[in-house]
Amino acid sequence: MSHKQTPYSPNFPSSQGYAPPAEGEKANESYPMNPQVGYPGPPPSLPPGAQPLPGMQHGIQPGFQPGFQPGFVPGFQQGYAQAHPAYPHALPAYPQPQPGYPPAPIVQQPGPGQAPGGWMTIPQGLSNCPPGLEYLSLIDQLLIHQKVELLEVFIGFETNNKYTVKNALGQKVYYAVEDNDCCTRNCCGRMRPFDMKIMDNFQNEVIHLKRPLACDSCWCPCWLQSMEVTAPHGTVLGSIEQEWSIFKPCYVIKNATGEVVLKIKGPVCTLSICGDVQFNVYSKDGETKVGKITKQWSGLAREAFTDSDYFGITFPMDLDVRIKAVLLGACFLIDFMFFEKSGNLEQDGPGMM
Repeated sequence: MSHKQTPYSPNFPSSQGYAPPAEGEKANESYPMNPQVGYPGPPPSLPPGAQPLPGMQHGIQPGFQPGFQPGFVPGFQQGYAQAHPAYPHALPAYPQPQPGYPPAPIVQQPGPGQAPGGWMTIPQGLSNCPPGLEYLSLIDQLLIHQKVELLEVFIGFETNNKYTVKNALGQKVYYAVEDNDCCTRNCCGRMRPFDMKIMDNFQNEVIHLKRPLACDSCWCPCWLQSMEVTAPHGTVLGSIEQEWSIFKPCYVIKNATGEVVLKIKGPVCTLSICGDVQFNVYSKDGETKVGKITKQWSGLAREAFTDSDYFGITFPMDLDVRIKAVLLGACFLIDFMFFEKSGNLEQDGPGMM
């Protein structure tokens, strides 16, 4: 005789609510994946007349282990029964290194408006501007430093002048170099004609200066100094022309069409003796001061034994970039006329005489 296996059920009386589930309800049974927190569990004690199952100790609830509170489910922490509905947030800060771990090296990044190597970053989005002159659109001051040539210091042999042009923050804007031959440099001295190339960070020539051979004495009013300033491909930006004067050096700044736009007036004495020498820049009527070109005092040893000079140029921020480039050329012309030494024998000129 075969007996049908009956499901196990504890010997709890049905009057206390312990009865096997109906057969029709077993198909619809579902068990949640995440246990519920706070499930009441079995009653704290056995009903009257019930016998504990084998292996159960007195006072311990079925399905629970000693040491756990009622409602606790092993493997789950209280208050984390369900996953967070949203994606986990990022950490509030990068974790700090452990004690004793070597710190990461600090890499200096270029500051705002600064390219690698200490060069100024070229402004973008400018129209109707000659290539390479975009730097001047955001500048109202330039600093010109002439490089010291050891050959000139020790033996007095004149070499091509080299300059570094910087902005007020010390960032490099241009690099200028004289293009001349040895015979002209050493025979004509500070009156020599020359071509000068002004290049940007990418070694592109952006400004070209051309100074012809001329005289600077007040006794020769018909053959005075001049300089033409051009952009690449021969585009004329303007020019500097010396005006005849007995005591003070005077210049006019002209635009590409030959119209006078600015004037420059220097001091009676241009000797750089423990102080700066200032050339003021005025409007075309010669009354309103709009800027200046200053030959800065660079120290007794540098002034006495070299012709390496420091210059500063200031002009309005909204001035046309073409005229700013012409003022830069005027600074180089003034340097050659009054502050260039030939073999350390010819000192700074006292003035127009």
